Order: sequence, then structure tokens, then C-alpha cells
Amino acid sequence: MELNTIIALVGLALVVMFVITTYNGIVNAKNAVKRAWASVLTQERQKNKILPDLQDAVSRYSEFEQSVQTQITELRSEVSKLKDSTPDVERLQTVEALSGKVLKGLQVTMEAYPDLKASDLFQKLMREITEQQEQIGAAIRIYNHNVEAFNNQIQNFPNNVVNSLLNREKEVETFTDTGASEGFEYQPNI
Repeated sequence: MELNTIIALVGLALVVMFVITTYNGIVNAKNAVKRAWASVLTQERQKNKILPDLQDAVSRYSEFEQSVQTQITELRSEVSKLKDSTPDVERLQTVEALSGKVLKGLQVTMEAYPDLKASDLFQKLMREITEQQEQIGAAIRIYNHNVEAFNNQIQNFPNNVVNSLLNREKEVETFTDTGASEGFEYQPNI
């Protein structure tokens, strides 16, 4: 074989290996996003398992706190609508906003009724809900990190060329909390 032929074959082999590595990297990044979304759903559903017990505990005071009951029911309904297959960031934003309203309503209820505040069951449920909210926050941070890595993977050159020719993956939306961001005076110009 001629030297030029050998150099051409080695060059072709390197290009093929690069394309395969890049393609697989995009697939792995997409799978990481799916796995992270599944973790967010798992945490939301865990919270949803606690809500019926919390609803029962609050129901003793329901003649005064019907709005909290309604919010808990609405929250349970929204959590059940989150889908496994594709990230629904908009619905997750709705669920997180409702979670905040429910927790605020429960704090007001707890302060209005000293008996409820002293209830061991209620205190246990509030701790569980708070812990679930923290777990959800952690899962969302991991999800957003994986989304960023995936989006970078498909947007950076030369990966974007491989993606446009082979994978054809679309950018994934990150989770943002508009309620929290509205509380900041500083807004980055990005």
C-alpha cells in the first residue's frame, strides 16, 4: 500500500471514530436528561403520596380552611398530570407554584389552630412535605444541569454538525421558577 492510501485510511478511521463518539455522547446526554426528569417525577409523586394524609389532618378544620383543602386537591391533580415520557417544564412550574401556595396556607392554618400545631401527625406530615420539597429542589437542580450539558452537546461545534445530520435532537427547556426570579431586582442580560 502506498503511504497516501494509509494516511487517507487512518484519517477516515479517525473521522468515523469521532462521529461515533459524538453521536453516542449526544445519546448519553439525552438519556441523562430523561433520567433526571424521572427523578423529578419520582420526588413529586412521593410528595403526592403524603398529601392525602395531610388533607385528612387539615379536614378537621375544614369549615374554616376550605381554600387549603381545594389547593391540596388541585396540587394532587397537577402532580398526577406530569408525564414520564417528555419533560413538561410548564406543568412542573405550575406544580411548584401550587406547592408554595399549599405550604403557605398550611402555615397560616397551623398558626390559627394551636391544636393542629401541636398535633404530632400534622408536625410529621409537615416535616415530610418540607423534606420532599427539598428533594424536589435537588432533583430539579440535577435536571437543569443535565439539560445544560445536553444542550451544550448538541449546540457546540462540531457536535452540532453530527446532531443535524444524524441525531436531530432538539434543545430541551430548563426549569425556571418565575415566582422566585420576580423577587430579584437584578436580572442578568443574557
